[in-house]
Amino acid sequence: MADWLTLSGDEWSAVRLSLKVATVAMLASLPVALAAALLLARREFWGKSLLNGLVHLPLVLPPVVTGYLLLLGFGARGIFGEALAEVGIVFSFRWTGAALASAVMGFPLMVRAIRLSLEAVDRKLEAAASTLGANGAWVFLTVTLPLTAPGIIAGMILCFAKAMGEFGATITFVSNIPGETQTLPSAIYSFTQVPGGDAGALRLTAISLVISLAALMASELLARRAGQRLGA
Repeated sequence: MADWLTLSGDEWSAVRLSLKVATVAMLASLPVALAAALLLARREFWGKSLLNGLVHLPLVLPPVVTGYLLLLGFGARGIFGEALAEVGIVFSFRWTGAALASAVMGFPLMVRAIRLSLEAVDRKLEAAASTLGANGAWVFLTVTLPLTAPGIIAGMILCFAKAMGEFGATITFVSNIPGETQTLPSAIYSFTQVPGGDAGALRLTAISLVISLAALMASELLARRAGQRLGA
C-alpha cells in the first residue's frame, strides 16, 4: 500500500511543474484581467461586445484550437514568436509556453469573477469618497479595490484551478516533454498510454482532485463572504 502511494521522481516533477505553471499563469493574468474587468464593468465604448466576446472566447473554443492559435502566434516561427525569441523570450516547448496556454484558458474565469464583484460595488460609496476630496485613483485604492478584493481572490483561485487542469491547449502548443512541459494532466495522459500505468495515473488523478476541490471550495467561500460583506 505504501509503495502504491509513493510518487516517482517524474511524478513529483509533474506536480511541481503544474504548481509552478498555474501560479505563474494566475499572477501574469491578474493585471490584464483587472484592466479588462474594469473596462467591461465601468465603461461604455464602441466594440465593448466584441471585447467581451474575445475575453470569453477561450471558454467556447476547443482547447486544441486555442493551442494551435498560440502555436501560430508564439511558436518558433510564429507571428510574435520569432521577435520575442530575439530578446530571449521563448515559449515553444518550454514551461513558459505551458504557463501562457494556461493563462489564456484561465483568463476568462478571472475576468468574470472580478467584473461581477466590481458591478456589485455600491457606486454611492465611491461618490461619497469623491465628495470628501479623494481623487479617482485614491477612491479606487481605498474604496473600490477593498470591496472588490474577495472577487479578485476568487477569480485568481478559479484561474489557478483551471491552469492546474489545462491539457488540450498546453499539449498542442508545447507538447508533452517530461521535466519541461509535462504537467499533471499530460502526465496522467502518458500513464494511460502505457501498460501498467494505471497506478501512476490514479495517484496523479487523486492529487489533481484534491488540489482542484480545495481551490473550488476556497473560491466558493470567498464569493460567499464577498456577498455578505457587500450586502452589509
